[in-house]
Amino acid sequence: MFNYPVLQGKKPKIKLNLKILFILEYYYPNVGGIEKLFKELAEALVKENHEVIVLTNRYEKTLESEEIINGVRVKRVHLKNRFFFSFFSLPTVLKHARNSDLIHTTSYNAALPASVAGAFLNKKVIITFHEVWGNLWFKLPFMNRFQKSLFYLYEKLILKLPFNTFIAVSDSTKQNLISHSIASQKIIRIYNGIEYKSSDKDEANASKKFTFTFLGRLGVSKGLDILIPAAGQFIKEYPEAIFQIMSPDNSKTIQRKVENLICKHHLEKNVNWFTNLDSLQVEEKLLSSNCMVIPSYSEGFCFVAAEAIALEIPIISSGKGALQEVVSGKFIKMETFDSEGIYQSLVKAKNEEYEITPIKKFHFQDTLEAYLKLYQSICQSK
Repeated sequence: MFNYPVLQGKKPKIKLNLKILFILEYYYPNVGGIEKLFKELAEALVKENHEVIVLTNRYEKTLESEEIINGVRVKRVHLKNRFFFSFFSLPTVLKHARNSDLIHTTSYNAALPASVAGAFLNKKVIITFHEVWGNLWFKLPFMNRFQKSLFYLYEKLILKLPFNTFIAVSDSTKQNLISHSIASQKIIRIYNGIEYKSSDKDEANASKKFTFTFLGRLGVSKGLDILIPAAGQFIKEYPEAIFQIMSPDNSKTIQRKVENLICKHHLEKNVNWFTNLDSLQVEEKLLSSNCMVIPSYSEGFCFVAAEAIALEIPIISSGKGALQEVVSGKFIKMETFDSEGIYQSLVKAKNEEYEITPIKKFHFQDTLEAYLKLYQSICQSK
């Protein structure tokens, strides 16, 4: 489940009560795979008797500037958007980094202030890298050429920053980091993990109408530009089918574009769109689905895939990025990465033509132990 450097010689004593500063562009209550990882990790570290401060963006005025969530001290810098966080959060970052044992950040917008603070204060800084897109930026929808170029250049910048350790959340991400000139000895692969529980899956829960589901944020890499035309083609042939969308309500620009695509392909009567559901509601909706569709251009890990597999929900997958590592159980891999590939996969799913493999599990306890060993080895080597 993880790999990390082995310390040579006598095993050192475990240092308790580490002071860890997380610098993150978003944190709970924002919803996403990155936020899920760091919320669970931060709260687990507190339970292990470590002191954790999360410094993040106050992206809504309704959020508290400072609060304690399940033992984690959360401090928010009020900036208009996450891009400003890269440059204008530095004074606050420096203030809280002085007394920390370690700084832990993530790609993308929090990486720059974390690196600068580490260099200025001589602190060790590690970064969890979820995905490296490189030239993929120029193939993604819903952005203009200027935006694509800006993101591409910013990614290039943070890959040049002198982090002590790069954490890749999959072997796919690790190989992408290496291909972008990050030394392999500076990279540790630690899979994201989830908490497994007994599933209440019952075939009777499935909708009598064939229902296929998209779950996740409305990101530019999620393949919605090819999924919606495919859904339109499929529903034209199977008009009783239901296209279910579950997403957080945090990307208004892309949401409007998705809504326009739904109208363009005459899907209004067949789409059930739910926003900001809690975890129990999401599980209930998933259990009513015949399959989940993940047509992403790339995935660094894909929490929604791991969680759907844990619920024994069949998956239609693009197979891009880490999806080949994570997806298991009952699934269909798209033969071509386009709308026709999704359409053909939906037809196979309706006919129950799945590939079946042993289920892979990614336990959060393994993730936690890997991070703890990494933190301790870094702090003991200072």
